[in-house]
Amino acid sequence: MSFDGIFTYAMVGELKEKLESGRITKIYQPYKNELLLTIRSGRSNHKLLISAHPSYARIHLTEESYDNPSEPPMFCMLLRKHLEGSIITDIHQIGMDRIIVFDVKARNEIGDVSYKQIIVEIMGRHSNIIFIDKERGMILDSIKHVSMSQNRHRSLTPGQPYVLPPEQNKIHPFEATEDLVRSKIDYIGGKLDKQLVHTFAGISPLFAKEAVYRAGLANRQTLPPSFVNLIGEVKAGSLQPQIITADGKEIFYLLPLTHLKGENKTFPTLSELLDRYYFGKASRDRVKQQANDLERFIANEIEKNKKKIIKLEKTLVDAKNAEVFQLYGELLTANLHQISRGDKEVEVLNYYSDDAEKITIQLDPQRSPSGNAQRYFQKYQKAKNSLSIVEEQISKAYAEINYFNMILQQVETASPKDIQEIREELAEEGYMKMKQKRNQKKSKPQKPVLEMYQSTDGTEILVGKNNKQNDFLTNKVARRDDVWLHTKDIPGSHVVIRSTEPTEETIKEAATIAAYFSKARHSGSVPVDFTKVRNVKKPSGAKPGFVIYEQQQTIYVTPNEEMIIGLKK
Repeated sequence: MSFDGIFTYAMVGELKEKLESGRITKIYQPYKNELLLTIRSGRSNHKLLISAHPSYARIHLTEESYDNPSEPPMFCMLLRKHLEGSIITDIHQIGMDRIIVFDVKARNEIGDVSYKQIIVEIMGRHSNIIFIDKERGMILDSIKHVSMSQNRHRSLTPGQPYVLPPEQNKIHPFEATEDLVRSKIDYIGGKLDKQLVHTFAGISPLFAKEAVYRAGLANRQTLPPSFVNLIGEVKAGSLQPQIITADGKEIFYLLPLTHLKGENKTFPTLSELLDRYYFGKASRDRVKQQANDLERFIANEIEKNKKKIIKLEKTLVDAKNAEVFQLYGELLTANLHQISRGDKEVEVLNYYSDDAEKITIQLDPQRSPSGNAQRYFQKYQKAKNSLSIVEEQISKAYAEINYFNMILQQVETASPKDIQEIREELAEEGYMKMKQKRNQKKSKPQKPVLEMYQSTDGTEILVGKNNKQNDFLTNKVARRDDVWLHTKDIPGSHVVIRSTEPTEETIKEAATIAAYFSKARHSGSVPVDFTKVRNVKKPSGAKPGFVIYEQQQTIYVTPNEEMIIGLKK
């Protein structure tokens, strides 16, 4: 657990420094369990993200942009009514729990001063954001409602008094002395890290394991000073926010975790750490929820076309045997006198063969001798006529599979706003129907929004992350002499460098972006083609996003998420 009570304490210090005495100017609720507040403080605007997401609950300042719904949810509207223009008078933590309280001074409808609280509880799937009337201690609303039937200890619904979660009766870690730690730790039985977690409030297994590791295994008596010293670093603000990559897994914390072996990256603030750690993670989780039915639909379409190809290829084999059917028909016609109704097969002399060998022909016992001959002639004619049609159908089925594989790749790299454009495309292509909400007005088509990056030398790089964006970028936005990039023979995004003569470094960075937003994003040495936009053409009648190009050069790159984040505008 990275976001423990210790981390919460440090985050509160960071937020107090930046936001205390600041004015709340804007409030948004971009997603079901998340708030985004714009706070004017110290002559600057700060964006505060508060998330009660069951898997990604957190609070921090952010530089990321979020799409806001056209109609704000009721909880957001209530906060706007009471808090827009209000002043944050205090930010504090409840004990060492993962609970942060914002005291807010506002004015009510008649201009009288009123005092409210925003209480943020970061507790995994039980995380919540609660809006309190401070003077009455009453809940005005919460982002998640919890009834007494769900939690017997307390109800988090409008009109109920706010009750803190049950106390765990642990010792505050800032009160720890070496003697106190020695008196509470059993050096003979039980794991030391678990004992620290069960004894001191706000201590996660990560923090406890680090304290034990720094103490060393040889002499357990060094644990008390190790633990106290580690707590002292937090109290003194001697933080080194880091993301540690160990065994292919990323872990963040406010101090170096020397007990974990792997690569680490240090950040100047906790907020920048969390912005980087959650970059794409929460977004991909939302996409997964929004696009679950979409992925299932695409998988079904791919499977349907694969089965279609199997059937068509069987028909193609039969079609290629057309001459055999013709031979059987002619041989049966020449040997009608040898056949009787009810025969299941007949052996005849193949007089078309140089060796004049005998062959056995299967018969339908329900048909007459001449009827059997006519059946083979009919199969010959059908096979002959269907040969070109079947080959065309097989080609179309393969094209459909390629198209849906491309859509599937786009879903994997999509942001929540991209999913809607993918749905619109599939509806326009006749694959699925768009669900129209009751009383919802038809909105005017909007231009696709492209992702923008900037190379290290300042050159602008544009990226299309779905077919609508790809078509818009390549056919509408890009200039004829700009440089266009795409992964070679791999589904991916169109990328355009807004320069006629980009440097080799810029081409390499743009190629890395193209590789990252492709089906090969987890591969190494990905081939990326690049050419002038003038050499890229969209064939007549081609599906969205499909182009052909020429005079290309190829560069091999390895996708690098750190580089992508650094180049994002």
